[in-house]
Amino acid sequence: MTALDRSSTVAVVGAGTMGQGIAQVALLAGHRVLLHDAVPGLAAKAAAGVGARLARLAEKGRLDAAEHRAALGRLVAADGIADLAPAALVVEAVVEDLEIKRRLFAELEETVGDGCLLATNTSSLSVTAVAGALRLPGRLVGLHFFNPAPLLPLVEVVAGAASDPAAVDTAYDTAADWGKSPVRCADTPGFIVNRIARPFYAEALRLHEERAADPATIDAVLCESGGFAMGPFALTDLIGQDVNEAVTRSVWEAFFHDPKFAPSLAQRRLVESGRLGRKTGRGWFAYGDGVAGGASGGAPGGAPGAADASVPHTAEPADRPRRVTVGDLGPAEALRNMLRKTGIEIVEDAGVDCFELSDGTSLRLADGGLEPGIQFDLAADYTTATRIALARTPEVPDAALAEATGLFQALGKQVSVIRPVPGMIVTRTVAMLVDLAADAVGRGVASAADIDTAMRLGVNYPLGPLQWGERLSLSRVRETLESLHAFYPNGRYAPSLEVQWRAWAEEE
Repeated sequence: MTALDRSSTVAVVGAGTMGQGIAQVALLAGHRVLLHDAVPGLAAKAAAGVGARLARLAEKGRLDAAEHRAALGRLVAADGIADLAPAALVVEAVVEDLEIKRRLFAELEETVGDGCLLATNTSSLSVTAVAGALRLPGRLVGLHFFNPAPLLPLVEVVAGAASDPAAVDTAYDTAADWGKSPVRCADTPGFIVNRIARPFYAEALRLHEERAADPATIDAVLCESGGFAMGPFALTDLIGQDVNEAVTRSVWEAFFHDPKFAPSLAQRRLVESGRLGRKTGRGWFAYGDGVAGGASGGAPGGAPGAADASVPHTAEPADRPRRVTVGDLGPAEALRNMLRKTGIEIVEDAGVDCFELSDGTSLRLADGGLEPGIQFDLAADYTTATRIALARTPEVPDAALAEATGLFQALGKQVSVIRPVPGMIVTRTVAMLVDLAADAVGRGVASAADIDTAMRLGVNYPLGPLQWGERLSLSRVRETLESLHAFYPNGRYAPSLEVQWRAWAEEE
């Protein structure tokens, strides 16, 4: 371990929410903490805020009285940069402006000793660029905490192009010593989480633009079938549409307008209209007094008189089929045993792709194509999923759709019928998450294990994307992406080289 000794001093510059959170983490790890902000009086106010949070922890029995008193004694509001001279580590958490950060670190470099480790908490700027003007750029690394820092375990430890490996090791080990779950990554746009998470938002927005389903239904399917903790529309309302769109645009521009990261016109119009989400009272959904109860995945109610905007489309009850033909279910194999418990007669036929209904209509797992029949969407776990999306091509009769609906209702699922689009909702989203994750491994951004850890801990995904890809098989992911690419031949869905290599390796 090369973690900082706990007797060493840690300085935090920037006394906003993130800076206060980082200060609290370092303080509870046993360090003396200097909290500084350029705005006069803000550091003292922030230190008082940290003290109040520690008092609440003590009241709840999560911090004993002696630890509470000791921590308060180690917290100092520093009035000027010169007061930070004793620091062994300085963590910067100021506004996301490259020139402001560069000026700050240049001033810090003239203040602290040459052995002091410097860290930026940037979430979107290049660590290499932040360090570019320093006399000793090797001692600057990225330490990207997630908000709220005291609660969320993930820290992305980012190595800039000039970062010393020893400095990166110290930052990593210090974060681990503070009780965090650090992951290592290279200095690329979005690092791990903000790079790989883009399709979770982007595919939902694209599906909305294609009128596949309304926001509440897309959210419900991704949560209740895909296993995600919150749907992308409710989540971007929580984050702030302006903030989420700015990150998307930043990553897209940093990747020279790669279509895989393209922003959404629908989200741009929402931002232009001032509907930024919870903080303005309206985004994709409405918020405030008198608003109806929420939809699945945290989606709030609509405005009074328009609450249906937050309610996912759910099919009316339908009769269960008396008999169904079952073939190769692939990733949906769990449905076979579930079906046996319903009393529906099962006809086994290995030549059938998933299911065949009584009139011969095929009922298949979504695969990125649009062949005639009915498709059902992917689930993270079919045994626990509470909702399934169905989509039929135009020639499928109402009776067949009703039979498919009744089949999944007999399995205990609510059913949402959406417009037929390639890849449906969960299938398309997961394929893109797997693709970007695999591409990041192939380009040396981070290891597969660190990527999966980051996506589970940083954004609470039900599975790491690479683990999900292995469960589905990379061959299936590649075929899904190739089918999507055939419908949208602009490069957005073209499978990455790493997905293709891994799929070929599976097939050997």
